[in-house]
Amino acid sequence: MTRSRDDDACPGALQMHEAADGALARVRLPGGMITAGQLEALAGAALRFGSAAMELTSRGNVQIRGITDTAAVAEAVAAAGLLPSWTHERVRNIVASPMSGRVGGHADVRGWVGALDETIGAEPDLTALPGRFWFAVDDGRADVSGLGADVGAHVLGDQVALLLAGRDTGVRLSPADVVPTLVSVAARFARLRGKAWRVAELSDAQPLLGGLAISAAPGTTWSVITRPPVGWIPQKMSQRVTLGAAVPLGVLPARTAQFLAAIGAPMVITPWRSVLVFDLDEGVADTALRTLAPLGLIFDEDSPWLNVSACTGSPGCGHAAADVRADAAASLTTQGPHRHYVGCERACGSPRAGEVLVATGDGYRRLRLQP
Repeated sequence: MTRSRDDDACPGALQMHEAADGALARVRLPGGMITAGQLEALAGAALRFGSAAMELTSRGNVQIRGITDTAAVAEAVAAAGLLPSWTHERVRNIVASPMSGRVGGHADVRGWVGALDETIGAEPDLTALPGRFWFAVDDGRADVSGLGADVGAHVLGDQVALLLAGRDTGVRLSPADVVPTLVSVAARFARLRGKAWRVAELSDAQPLLGGLAISAAPGTTWSVITRPPVGWIPQKMSQRVTLGAAVPLGVLPARTAQFLAAIGAPMVITPWRSVLVFDLDEGVADTALRTLAPLGLIFDEDSPWLNVSACTGSPGCGHAAADVRADAAASLTTQGPHRHYVGCERACGSPRAGEVLVATGDGYRRLRLQP
């Protein structure tokens, strides 16, 4: 399905969306990476100029809602170093394997994320990308390739597979070619997209390859991951620990975010609306876990909160027919597929697997069910 409007209303930190509960800013975090100081700055902006809670998105970004002073929030985001490009800020949509370089995986892709972000900002043609277009960099563990990004890279030993809409194109890249190839494919999409928001909407995506040699069988896809890594996670080749904290329904109270920031460690916001806190010694990790669990963060991999998600719903979204977050919270169970509750047919934030339930004003009906 192609888009029905010519203007791109996808929000950013500068072009904000006027929602039912006030202005909404979406702050892009390439690879979901955020420092303690940056999270503290966002929490402070939310407390001073917006609602008392922030939202974590399915692309590892952070949203601030109910903003009363848009200029002040934009200034806070820029001062925190989260707005390196005023022209490209809405197209810095990069998801990467969140634990890369610390736990598992076949390569450390963090350097690629930084280089990709910098190269995107230096390419004038990419300002024409829709705000929904996104990149994925998978370190070979197959955690983000199944999410269906528009263009992606998936590590396969010494080579890297080029993906379009989450599907292997058969093109194989050297590590040095990953970033320039992803950017060139995105630039072709910006020129050729017509009215398409996403690569999957194109009738023929082959021209995006620009003559790149196909050396392997195309068509491979990867399973969709719907549950975040949570709990106490030992890091490889060190005595350090990662704490994985799921955030119920992706709503992170700003005060809780301040407690996370107070740990003083590097973090990643994952595509599963959770937070990973890295490089902790065991004593600090134990203290942090004991502090954060009573605040509502989830460290138990058997928690029913890991089996449910929801869009914003009412009253924050004027399109929604129900308070879907409240209904999702009332439906907790560990049984059955992952369930995503949405307030209207747009089904914002829906994962590619599991059950999507749409509010009708008189209950819910199944919008889709995928394995």
